Amino acid sequence: MKARFKYRIYPTPGQKYRLAKLFGCVRVVWNDSLAYCQQRYKSGENKSTNSELQKLFITQSKKTEERQWLSEVSNIPLQQSLNDLNQAYQNFFKSTQGKRKGRPVRPPDCFVPRNAPRFKSRKSKQTARFTCMRI
Repeated sequence: MKARFKYRIYPTPGQKYRLAKLFGCVRVVWNDSLAYCQQRYKSGENKSTNSELQKLFITQSKKTEERQWLSEVSNIPLQQSLNDLNQAYQNFFKSTQGKRKGRPVRPPDCFVPRNAPRFKSRKSKQTARFTCMRI
């Protein structure tokens, strides 16, 4: 059984800064990997596995100068954003095959159909997901 808890927090200015940095890192990893997956789809290649995406957009990105700031936040939310992207793609392709509830989605000729995963922006809801820690 999965449990979900919702909390309202009132962060201090320092905590707001760290949260904004975390949300920004999660958004960058999601958008970079989504652009990469869309490019592979357009070129007719198969979607990369989750471990390949983690290696490309987390591990190797941290070693570059442009994305060195990714190492300032925890790895767990970055990995979870790639897991969420993988789940979004699975849900999308299941809906195109009619395996999900509701009206089946037909993938059009262009890649960005209505229910496909979308890029995240600063103005949308900011989220980061941590895994459950068991003691």
